[in-house]
Amino acid sequence: MSVFTGDSAIRKLLAFGTGVGIEVGRHELRVVVARVRPSGARVLGATVIQDFRGRPAGEWGAEYAAFLKRLGLSHLAATVLLPRREVIARLLALPGVGKRDLAAAVGFQIEALHPYGEGEAAWVWSRLDGSDQVWVAIARRELIAEYAALMAEAGVKTAALSFSAAAMYAALRLWGRRPERGFLALWESEEGLEGYGESQARPVFSAEFAGGWERAAAMAAAELRLDPATEPVGLEAVLPAPRTSCAEFDFSRHALAYAAALAGACPRLALLLNLLPPEQRAASSRWIFAPTFALLVLLVGLSAALAAIRPIEDRRYLAALQAEIARLEPQARRAGELDKSIEVLRARTRLLDEFRLRTKQDLDALAELTRLLAPPAWLTQLELARDSASLAGEAEQAAALLKLLDESPLFRNSEFTMPIGRVGAAETFRLRTLREERPR
Repeated sequence: MSVFTGDSAIRKLLAFGTGVGIEVGRHELRVVVARVRPSGARVLGATVIQDFRGRPAGEWGAEYAAFLKRLGLSHLAATVLLPRREVIARLLALPGVGKRDLAAAVGFQIEALHPYGEGEAAWVWSRLDGSDQVWVAIARRELIAEYAALMAEAGVKTAALSFSAAAMYAALRLWGRRPERGFLALWESEEGLEGYGESQARPVFSAEFAGGWERAAAMAAAELRLDPATEPVGLEAVLPAPRTSCAEFDFSRHALAYAAALAGACPRLALLLNLLPPEQRAASSRWIFAPTFALLVLLVGLSAALAAIRPIEDRRYLAALQAEIARLEPQARRAGELDKSIEVLRARTRLLDEFRLRTKQDLDALAELTRLLAPPAWLTQLELARDSASLAGEAEQAAALLKLLDESPLFRNSEFTMPIGRVGAAETFRLRTLREERPR
């Protein structure tokens, strides 16, 4: 049963390319080469490089080069997926922030999103399509440098260093498709269980779980605000299946490397959080710049043609416009000054109203939290900001607190900022919730 809808004809027509995806495991590299066309994908080759950490880089690099050479694709640069445990993924809600101010807004909050020291974190962000939320990926700068150096030593041209969830998000939308309803995918990783999901309440979710399947599914469903009865599926049930594949390709084993190959095949269509510094990114082909150059030449030619058409009429039209502007400019200036004066008065009035309402709003929020978090739940920390509240404490069932807070008229978009822990019979939690503005 498909969970996707909304084919985009334009994106499908642009879906051309060939990519190499590499999933980094604890002891092995899983490699997939995929060719993308508007009609679908073909897996051209798949292999597993064993014990890459214990072998000389030149040795397993030669094995990788021979694999690409057999396919006649030695020029391709790879999209490498780091182990999920090495990457921190966070969603930031930034409603009302313009495109020009996004970088500053993310940078202002980045230090609160990771445990690393100052200057130790490498991070990259991207705004999710059709959303006011920004997806941030963070890793240790030293780790990124180590992987980049390892790939360079092995002779592996690298276009991107990313992680599993980013590759999944890009691969699911490669042909202009998007999930029509919430879903949750769970699979076994080398560290335990890993989950990926999307829903209306949370555009993207990715986490690793140390418990069993049932507990992992329940926690992930709570984060996604999905029905607790939602059955998790495997990666092969979510990713677009290849039209053809080679004998060495095992969908369940190579799923993440396959997703990375799809994203790397059409990088201009993929929202891929790339932690590799731009100056170290390799391109798959020098011809990648040919379309840009052709468009530039066409633009220069059209500009020259337009500049040569009716220069006299253009000058006359410009003179008439300038005369009309000079006639209306005094009136426009007076109207602008009046608008500024009115806006200043309105701002002062709003400021006075806000100061008057702040105390009551804070007391209402405190009373609502007291009502919602009835004993035996209790708080060890509460921080109220103008638009959000941060809570930490203990409860019998911490996962149910998100739904409980979101059902309140005073709070929305609650999410855990730290994994749920356990102390005795109680569960410890730390969460953040947005405050709803009360009618004035």
